[in-house]
Amino acid sequence: MKRREYLKSLAVTGAAVVTGGGFGLDMFAQETNPDGKCDLVAVMGGEADVLFQKAMEAFGGMSKFVKKGQKVVIKPNIGWDKKPELAANTNPVLIKEMVQECLAAGASEVVVFDNTCDDWRKCYANSGIEAAVLEAGGKIVPGDNERYYREIELPQGKALKKTKIHEALLACDVWFNVPVLKHHSGTHMTIALKNYMGIVWDRRDFHSSDLQQSIADACTYVKRPVLNVVDAYRVMKENGPKGRSDTDAVVTKALFASPDIVAVDTAAVKFFNQVIEMPLEAVTHIAKAQEHKLGTMDIDKLNVRRIRV
Repeated sequence: MKRREYLKSLAVTGAAVVTGGGFGLDMFAQETNPDGKCDLVAVMGGEADVLFQKAMEAFGGMSKFVKKGQKVVIKPNIGWDKKPELAANTNPVLIKEMVQECLAAGASEVVVFDNTCDDWRKCYANSGIEAAVLEAGGKIVPGDNERYYREIELPQGKALKKTKIHEALLACDVWFNVPVLKHHSGTHMTIALKNYMGIVWDRRDFHSSDLQQSIADACTYVKRPVLNVVDAYRVMKENGPKGRSDTDAVVTKALFASPDIVAVDTAAVKFFNQVIEMPLEAVTHIAKAQEHKLGTMDIDKLNVRRIRV
């Protein structure tokens, strides 16, 4: 059986993807400058916390992103009242590891939030993220009320000229954008760029104008994430963004990280295509974000570090 046919058969059954033999990383160009500057890291084959640890080692440690005394926000996808096995939300094991590493680097506090789609208390609890954050010493705050948000201007916006951003993100020194890799019925994929819809209040306005352009416009907000970390430990291959059953998710044990939000989404879509077909050009907000000069889709020109655990 050819590799793509084999992977599709795994996706149909929901079985775990076998991570041996180089699968999953061969969509990238050869590594360049492996001991020097690192633009994008792709890690595969370990548990969610280990994947992040290896990514941090490649970047030179958490101290590259978090300084002593800084206030940190970690923004996962916690949008749905679903258990971790469905891959509707970011993996709680990853979030716990990130909170711990931020605090170990000297962060004065680490705040985690999302503007959820289902009831926020159920999302936070049943995703496993609330318990993970509290166990790690972080803080959970709600995002369910407009009073938590402040209006900001988006001078570069085309469809979206202003929006309301959560006060926790406005007040922090640095933040991490940590989506889960999954299918989305409206935008085809939801990864790092679309994860911005969880930091704003008025996201329904996105749908009333140009959704894909509005996503790209929101990402022009001047306080950019210091790192985008795509959780691909479990991937929702269809029926996203919420999922219907365990068979919608496939275990791939991967993680992608980059300060370049366009590059990391591009890499993640290429990876997703090894599970089930998804044309990169169909996810139009990625190209629109590149037009905003938020990053590059040309991964071949980046210093990519590929790591197998």
